[in-house]
Amino acid sequence: MIITRLLSRAVLVNNSGCRSLFRGSKPDTANPNWFRVGLAFGTSVFIWGLLFRQHSRDVHEYKVRNGLE
Repeated sequence: MIITRLLSRAVLVNNSGCRSLFRGSKPDTANPNWFRVGLAFGTSVFIWGLLFRQHSRDVHEYKVRNGLE
């Protein structure tokens, strides 16, 4: 019984000291963070470039192994 009281008090103290993970204000859509936008698009372009390059290498290797080239 004493242990459950101590644990319940610890839980109450722990929850009351937490901050919310959600923000109270909405993001400003009229003024986007252009650095983050550019970083997202740049990363996407880079990954697509790697994908196309790997695909070309795989197709070339397939053709060489099967005597198509």
